Amino acid sequence: MTRIFGTDGVRGLANGPLTAELALDLGVAAARVLVDHGEYDRPRPLAVVGRDTRISGQFLEHAVVAGLAAAGVDVVRLRVLPTPGVAHFTDALGADVGVVISASHNPMPDNGIKFLARGGVKLDDALEREMEAVLDTDFARPTGADVGRVTPHQDTVAAYAAHLVGTLDAPLAPLKVVLDCAHGAAWEVGPLALRQAGVEVVVIGAEPTGLNINDGVGSTHLDPLRAAVLEHGADAGFAVDGDADRCLAVDHTGEVVDGDQIMGVLALALHESGRLHDDTLVATVMSNLGLLIALREAGVTVQQTAVGDRYVLEEMRRGGYSLGGEQSGHVILREHATTGDGLLTALHLLQRMSQTGRTLRDLASLMTRLPQVLVNVAGVDKARASSDEGLAAAVAEAEAELGDTGRVLLRPSGTESLVRVMVEAPTQEQAQGVAERLADVVRHRLSL
Repeated sequence: MTRIFGTDGVRGLANGPLTAELALDLGVAAARVLVDHGEYDRPRPLAVVGRDTRISGQFLEHAVVAGLAAAGVDVVRLRVLPTPGVAHFTDALGADVGVVISASHNPMPDNGIKFLARGGVKLDDALEREMEAVLDTDFARPTGADVGRVTPHQDTVAAYAAHLVGTLDAPLAPLKVVLDCAHGAAWEVGPLALRQAGVEVVVIGAEPTGLNINDGVGSTHLDPLRAAVLEHGADAGFAVDGDADRCLAVDHTGEVVDGDQIMGVLALALHESGRLHDDTLVATVMSNLGLLIALREAGVTVQQTAVGDRYVLEEMRRGGYSLGGEQSGHVILREHATTGDGLLTALHLLQRMSQTGRTLRDLASLMTRLPQVLVNVAGVDKARASSDEGLAAAVAEAEAELGDTGRVLLRPSGTESLVRVMVEAPTQEQAQGVAERLADVVRHRLSL
């Protein structure tokens, strides 16, 4: 069977591989598979559907909604809303299915369709395979009164903003912040939520045209945010991506605060308040060693997973952990959300600043980032990376050289014929030297 789903739903060039016809078929498949996995106490199953600001999201939304309704599912259209907002309403409205139409931080021509199960959680691989198996197969279609109804949610933005602000312990101090909405899904709800929380907000990247999402703005392009923070004398700045499930920050001096530093600040806040379950943060193997060292000294353990927010979420659910995330700024506060939420992250960083009276720069200084070098080695047999004895010996030699002051990570790419070599060391020169030496070994040992 051909796999349709990737690591984060179905994603590709809109009107290329990702057509309206495929979107409609996926809506039908979602209705047939996800709804069959449980009981519902209403006349028909319920789905919620939201999207980001891409122009292609309009026809893809209509196609998905048509598929769901044609298969007998009632649909609530949330319209433009961040991915975590769709997850929230999937849970809050007791929906059987949630659908997000977004390609996150990808360029505008791309789009994606992501499905959420009951409770607003991501699908597991088994459910995705079931959906793929029923695509384009016959089924008993409902007719007459059994087809689904489609209605808009009346106050999506206001309700989600109220939910975000309601997660805070108290109103925030009168801070001045810049928010970059990436011309994406947070363009309306983001400024509203921050203002309702009590801060002064300077907004950039909030003029979506359907064509400009992530275009030179947002969490993948931080220069406009840095410039705005300095221009306006702001206390901090926050940038989300197109679907607002991740957040990176800038302190008052214009220095970037990355996902590792953000997780460190929030981990210590939860640890001090007794709300960090098992005193553990869940992060991926790409998190900087400096984070692990700083949190260990503070009495916090870091449980590491494979790269990808789905693996972070799986580990959080398995252990009941309350905080997890990635260096890229995808941070999950499980007490309040089932997925990463950039606006929620920004609000809780501001809460920490308000409660402590400390600047974001001061809070982020809890860790010293070790120099990190990443080399992508292309044109090699990545399948042999874990079994080649010569490569294993070279890695062991590098690890012995670094000792407790650094680390080595070799990771085959999940989508390309390459191996990623990541090295952290006390100095940039040592990290670069060890990484290049190991990259040469990879090329020699794994050449095609």
